[in-house]
Amino acid sequence: MELVVRKADLLRELQLFQGIVERKNTIPILANVLIEANGEEVRLLATDLEVGLRSRCTASVAKSGSLTLPAKKLYEIIKALPETDVRIEEDKNGVKVAADRFDSRMQTLPREDFPTLPEASGTFSATLPREVLKQMVAKTQFAITGEDTRYFLNGALFILRPDSMSLVSTDGHRLALITVPREVPKGKGKTDEEVRVILPRKTLLELGRLLADAETDIQYERGENHLFFDIGGRLLISRMIDGQFPAFERVIPKSNDKRVEFDRDKLTSAVKRVALLSNERSRAVKVQIDKGRVEIASSSPEFGEAKEVVVVDYTGTPVTICFNAQYVIDFLSVIETDSVALEFKDEMSQAVMKPISPEGYDYTYVIMPMRI
Repeated sequence: MELVVRKADLLRELQLFQGIVERKNTIPILANVLIEANGEEVRLLATDLEVGLRSRCTASVAKSGSLTLPAKKLYEIIKALPETDVRIEEDKNGVKVAADRFDSRMQTLPREDFPTLPEASGTFSATLPREVLKQMVAKTQFAITGEDTRYFLNGALFILRPDSMSLVSTDGHRLALITVPREVPKGKGKTDEEVRVILPRKTLLELGRLLADAETDIQYERGENHLFFDIGGRLLISRMIDGQFPAFERVIPKSNDKRVEFDRDKLTSAVKRVALLSNERSRAVKVQIDKGRVEIASSSPEFGEAKEVVVVDYTGTPVTICFNAQYVIDFLSVIETDSVALEFKDEMSQAVMKPISPEGYDYTYVIMPMRI
């Protein structure tokens, strides 16, 4: 194989693979990216067997072929090169990567060892608006657990309906649910069914990165065991998590009869400041809601204590609830509205936080109170 490719083009694609390849993998080939050169393009592929990414960029190919190279080391080398053309050439001693006056030779692993990834089967297909999907991922991915032995919680539930779509995640202590209206042109992925799949946490992280770089809508396909997201010519391939996602509808409280509204920026600043002196392990802050005011307080044996009062419009019964400060900050950092509502019943029942007057979507964040 022999090709010449622009540094900027190759670097942009290699950067997207860095989250896919595994640094500490027992299968060495999974640390490599598969490079296939033919005609006027070079195709790239990486996978960790759960998530895979196919991509391509323009290249001048003198000799077609395919090989594998260490994805992270290749990225570091390309990133360090000056803005110029990069030559990649295979010979019996390895793979030569050169540019300008720089010359290197990298070790390769056999192309035959690289796993074969499934092709899109076309059993189900839909077009998903890029900006909408980007918002959905950002507003739910932080609430997925990374270490739960209940593997179905290590992902988010994606629900596709004829007129709407939802993404929901939970770690057992909080739940994030976003539902967005969906318009489907006649004959294009229109279905009367509700389709539910669980997306792995890593898939959502990579999807978020790709959506930030994309400019077009997303083509979505569901295969037998895999999901396919075509994002501007880049194809994200993900295994589905096989399991029963919790009945999240039951977790959302229906009888929260008290409500207080906050200025989002003021609440964010107050919680961040007070949390600085909270217990490092529990991150607990006490929220004392009273007429016309909310006092947010924290204390820890190691550091001391802190409190801050936020003026609010509230005339109900006084209630004191304890929350994990990080859970509150996670929610406040992904909403764009100026105001946020906290709906609650008492100090023991789960509370709900919502943005006020959201644009075009319904976003619900359920948070369990702490007992301290």
